[in-house]
Amino acid sequence: MRIRGAVLRTMNSPRPYARSKPLEVVDLELDPPGPGEVLVRLTAAGVCHSDLSVVDGNRPRPLPMLLGHEGTGIVEQVGEHVTGLDIGDHVVTVFLPRCEDCVHCRTDGKLPCERGTASNNAGYLPDFDQPAKADVPRTENGIAELSRLHEVHEGVTDSTPLFHHLGVSVFADHAVVNQASVVKIDSDVPPEVAAPLGCAVLTGGGAVINAGRPQPGQDIIVVGLGGVGMAALITALSLDTGKVIGIDANPDKLDTARRLGAVATYTPGEATEHQVTAPVVIEAAGNALAFETAFRATAPGGTTVTVGLPSPTAESTIHPLLLTSEARTVIGSYLGSALPARDIPRYVQLWRGGKLPVNELVSSTMPLDQINEAMDSLAEGHSIRQIILFD
Repeated sequence: MRIRGAVLRTMNSPRPYARSKPLEVVDLELDPPGPGEVLVRLTAAGVCHSDLSVVDGNRPRPLPMLLGHEGTGIVEQVGEHVTGLDIGDHVVTVFLPRCEDCVHCRTDGKLPCERGTASNNAGYLPDFDQPAKADVPRTENGIAELSRLHEVHEGVTDSTPLFHHLGVSVFADHAVVNQASVVKIDSDVPPEVAAPLGCAVLTGGGAVINAGRPQPGQDIIVVGLGGVGMAALITALSLDTGKVIGIDANPDKLDTARRLGAVATYTPGEATEHQVTAPVVIEAAGNALAFETAFRATAPGGTTVTVGLPSPTAESTIHPLLLTSEARTVIGSYLGSALPARDIPRYVQLWRGGKLPVNELVSSTMPLDQINEAMDSLAEGHSIRQIILFD
């Protein structure tokens, strides 16, 4: 079928992206779903720093690639061997599919699936449900070269496949994904609420609940108040634990955090000057200085959870003696140490009960054609979560 999507052909284009236009919205050909796969008509997609990090070259991916990893939509077609999903179901996409069979999948969300991660890194769909003798080309590392995307040139479909972004590629009006890359949700959840559940909320909320595990009455600090950090903040507030404090260099985001319920907010310099600490500190900015700020803000006996994705070359300096003398813990949390099928329904119920105002994370909505402008806004730190809405 013919679809329209945002394709990245070259990384590290000059800013502003509204002028250089690294993402090109074009017509594409999408194959029908194979075994274990579903066709989803997208209704909304969130614009995340993980998308920007591919555009700016901080996290290289194979190109050309149809970007986008945080989305929601409605199932329009199901392939063979699909279970638990039917046409008409509303779903949230998740960018870390789980085979439920590897050693990593048996760590209760702590480690990402080995097979799913390998497919994501290679730019293909996972082959969890492909028949053992299926005639599927494989890379030298044995990864199935499963792509359902093809470019169209002057009305002619190119046989060369496009790469998928993190198994979902939701910057398009339709997507074919593995059934492990979606979680069914209730049909009454609005698209602009549903989309962030698959990344921002799953990652930020999970950093608090699954990794930080605050005890009753414990204060929580969140360092970095972008989409993931603000999701961590509202999740912390939903727990009715101790005080929730926000730290960010952007005054507008500090204002938003206070409006949402943070009892105090600080710039990194102010937090250091006032020696602000808490037993649980979430670092969601994805840079070395933010991690150092979070570590300094962790009280003796406390836990620093780092969920941001810094550049692969980034380095931080901490005092390791404090880990011993003050019984500190540092935890890494990828995708909020989440099991999406378990955790997304939990967040839906918190939203439904009025405890998780996900809609407050949405800075603006826009059509797909404004994707490059959205990347500029994200790079400049002006937005929390921008949502692309599809007709």
